[in-house]
Amino acid sequence: MSWFESFILGLVQGLTEFLPISSSAHLRLTAAFAGWNDPGPAFTAITQIGTELAVLIYFRKDIARIVSAWFRSLFNKEWRGDHDAQMGWLVIVGSIPIGVLGLTLQDAIEGPFRDLRLIATTLVVMGIVLGYADRRAARDETGGKHRVAKQRKSLQELSVRDGLIFGICQAMALVPGVSRSGATISGGLLMGYTREAAARYSFLLAVPAVLASGVFELKDASQGHTAWGPTLFATVIAFVVGYAVIAWFMKFISTKSFMPFVIYRILLGLALFALIAFDVLSAHAAESAG
Repeated sequence: MSWFESFILGLVQGLTEFLPISSSAHLRLTAAFAGWNDPGPAFTAITQIGTELAVLIYFRKDIARIVSAWFRSLFNKEWRGDHDAQMGWLVIVGSIPIGVLGLTLQDAIEGPFRDLRLIATTLVVMGIVLGYADRRAARDETGGKHRVAKQRKSLQELSVRDGLIFGICQAMALVPGVSRSGATISGGLLMGYTREAAARYSFLLAVPAVLASGVFELKDASQGHTAWGPTLFATVIAFVVGYAVIAWFMKFISTKSFMPFVIYRILLGLALFALIAFDVLSAHAAESAG
């Protein structure tokens, strides 16, 4: 992998990790369209460490409060009813599905799941799901001619059941094209949470999963042929760009709809189907990991 490739891929990772459009799909597609080798799941997992560091810094006050309350609750019963302590447990519970499925489906993640036809399908299908969830949330928030506005749930109302459902939604992102934030936000909106609450929990839930995946891939990559210089450079780029995207996205969702992302996902998926159907692009283009 060249330094130019690592710069572009790090930029793509930072731009797409927190938007509901799938960073893993965009890394795969960028390589395919540019005629580069597929950067592979190891590159994706390692560069995601950069974007998760951006999450740790952006939400540092929330995370510090949650971690502190959670540790105190281990030794002091009075803290076990605290919302932040409960959030710590809910993040752990929500991380179980992706941990189990990530290990179980590792071979599929590194092989069949990277087929561009599957990516096109997940882009379209999850785009439709996100669009439906967004419209449903909009109806609740604004009401209508014959409806009154409905109060949506905040993170204060997050239960173990809902936390586990969030986690199952996050695990769906093991398939490129689904999108970690897209799946978890869609799940949250369908369960009745506000856009901000769904996005905030989505980002917090991603931290242990992504960091664990990155460390796991670091161990394997150290025994392979990973181009460490370019990979670390891409990780730094992803961190800087990712931080800016989080700040923008959290402001965007407070007043705007997800429909621009829905339209983008569907159009990209359909275009990908067309390119494959007319033999402009192979479903296995650039499939060998670089």
